[in-house]
Amino acid sequence: MVKLKNHIYMDNNATTQLDPDVLEHMMPYLTNIYGNAASNRHSFGWEAKDAVEKSRAKIAKSINAVKPEHIIFTSGATESINLAILGLIEHMQGGHIITSKIEHKAVLDTCALLESKGIEVTYLTPRSDGIISIDDLKKAIKTNTRLVTIMAANNEIGTIQWIKEIGDLCIDKEILFHTDATQALGKIEFDVQQMNISLASFSSHKIYGPKGVGALYINSQNPHITLSPIAIGGGHEQGLRAGTLNVPGIVGFGRAVEISLNHFLDESKRIRHLRDVMRSHILNKIPNSRFNGNQDRCLPGLLNISFEDIDADSLLLELTDIALSSGSACNTAKREPSHVLKALGLDNAEAQSSVRFGLGRFNTEEEVLYTCKKLEIAVKRLRAMIPKLCPAI
Repeated sequence: MVKLKNHIYMDNNATTQLDPDVLEHMMPYLTNIYGNAASNRHSFGWEAKDAVEKSRAKIAKSINAVKPEHIIFTSGATESINLAILGLIEHMQGGHIITSKIEHKAVLDTCALLESKGIEVTYLTPRSDGIISIDDLKKAIKTNTRLVTIMAANNEIGTIQWIKEIGDLCIDKEILFHTDATQALGKIEFDVQQMNISLASFSSHKIYGPKGVGALYINSQNPHITLSPIAIGGGHEQGLRAGTLNVPGIVGFGRAVEISLNHFLDESKRIRHLRDVMRSHILNKIPNSRFNGNQDRCLPGLLNISFEDIDADSLLLELTDIALSSGSACNTAKREPSHVLKALGLDNAEAQSSVRFGLGRFNTEEEVLYTCKKLEIAVKRLRAMIPKLCPAI
């Protein structure tokens, strides 16, 4: 096994490297073009505003939004999710929300807050492969159901939900449908019109763009959508999101989306090949390994694997030159079993033996093969350290 010179980054579902092309497009707005996009009395502001609107149009095009104005810029997907859900609260008194047990904490914690305010929330349990049953969703709908919020693709196991079918059901029942599309944008086909999506949340840093910028898609043509801002003080973004716009970040976000759109098919194919190489090696070389989540309806570069008799954190310490995750980056401060894996039916030991591999744009097959070999050695070493029970006399 040849030692690679640099550390290997395989945590691309937590965040991604800023694409050099994206940085190049951002640089003028970090240096010479520094106007406030809300300053409409001089050329500095006009230039900044023009850059923002061009990025808005790029993002709208990438998801087939009817109008660029359907995109609202935020600081990231967490804020977008909060705006989508909390922004509806004033118009949902006595209403009912349906979500799932495997959502990102940004959704789950927001729904918990609404519960504390008297709004009823139903949490759907996924199948053992992470798929939310459409039949279960149908059964959960009540006469006062106002919102369904189901993520497009899971950040821990990569499972892709039947978003179009959920959207079709919601539009038939005149229920708003929000999807956390943070992991979906630029990685899978995502069409808000075809999928009948009312609201969708996105984040730039998951697609090789800068951190600190995201977007909320709002189908303003849907008469049932009435949002109130959760931050006030300026009337920016059609009065829905106060605060000075992050022009360099928005420019970077737009360029990141543009690159993903231009190279979508080739990149997905290449990354899926790397995933298949890793999966095949683990299946053949590391026994008693469990692949979590549906392996057919899955993001191209994500593998979540439970290694029997292994503590995930101990395994990561054996792989110090490889950046991996033993859970969601947003939840690792708490050393608790993954709520996603627990919802799939894994026990505590199985959940805490799980590692997430997130392959991305800048990974190579050489890195994958090196990681597989190191992983094989590390698992054997840790399993060899398990005390053997003495035979009964």
